[in-house]
Amino acid sequence: MTPVQKLAVVLLAMAIACFSTWKVDAWRYGKQLSDQALAHQSDLTTIGNAAHAQTSQALEKQQAAEQARADLDAKATKEKTNDLAENERLRRAADDSARRLRIAGSCRADSGDVSGTTNPAGLGNAGTVELTSIAGRTVFDIRAGIIADQAALRVLQKHVRESCQ
Repeated sequence: MTPVQKLAVVLLAMAIACFSTWKVDAWRYGKQLSDQALAHQSDLTTIGNAAHAQTSQALEKQQAAEQARADLDAKATKEKTNDLAENERLRRAADDSARRLRIAGSCRADSGDVSGTTNPAGLGNAGTVELTSIAGRTVFDIRAGIIADQAALRVLQKHVRESCQ
């Protein structure tokens, strides 16, 4: 074998060795990339599942809070409606003269509110005063406002108590 042929055989052997090494490395790197892609996909799936679970829990809590607020609102609205209906029933009874609106009170003759010609003995202490129909309606209007304000305050206080726990 001539030195050129020997050189060609050595070069060919080196080329085959280099190609084989390159091919084996490519297979090994391909497997590593495949394993990393699978691990990455697994991590993404785990993160997605955790995010979905957290979102579901937050949504359930929100829905429970909304339902509690709706229940509280319905209860408060019913109580307010009942109280206002009772107030309206009393107003109608007073307007129809079926009932009279009287307010407990007392007058002293020496207070200056009562004329000196009035007999103090006839003004009993802690008697009642009957109101005119206009004044009676005004009292019922004021009472309706108080009922509405108290109902709103009760709802707000309960909401704050439940929300701040």
